Amino acid sequence: MKLTSSAFGFMERIPDRYTGFGKDISPPLLWTDIPAGTLELALICDDPDAPTAEPWVHWLLYGLSPNLTGLPEGMAREKILTVPIRALQGRNSWSTGTAIGYQGPEPPKGHGVHRYFFVLYALDTVLNLPPGVTKTTFLKAVQGHILDKAELVGTYEVP
Repeated sequence: MKLTSSAFGFMERIPDRYTGFGKDISPPLLWTDIPAGTLELALICDDPDAPTAEPWVHWLLYGLSPNLTGLPEGMAREKILTVPIRALQGRNSWSTGTAIGYQGPEPPKGHGVHRYFFVLYALDTVLNLPPGVTKTTFLKAVQGHILDKAELVGTYEVP
C-alpha cells in the first residue's frame, strides 16, 4: 500500500493550513494498492515527539470502505461521518475543546521539529467499534487483523 498527500510529501513540512496555527483542517490523503481481502480501512495520525508518555493522537478514523481511494481535506469533526464518506471517528488526545476528529499539529514553541505519522491500516475484518473509541481500544481490536499498513510522515515546527 502507498499513502500520499497532495499537500505535503514524506518528511516534508505540513502547511500551516492543516495545523492549529492555520485553519486546522485535515489534509487531503490518497492511497493505492489496497490488498485483496481488505474489509475495512482505518487511519491514525499521531506525534511521537510530543512531550507526553505516549504519542499524541491527532486523528483516529475507522470504518472506512476498502473501495475508497482517499479523503478530501477538511473532514468534519463528528463521531459519525456520512458525507462525503462514511466513517467513524475516535478520540484524539485533547482533553478540552474538540476531542473527536482531526486536530492538526500544534507543538510547543521552541520544542523543535515534530513528526506526524499518518498510518493507514488495511484490515481483514469489520471492527464494529462504536464511535469515539481511544487509540488503545482501536489497537487492541485490530490485533491479528492487519493485512498491511502504509505510512506518510509530515513534519512541523512552530515558526
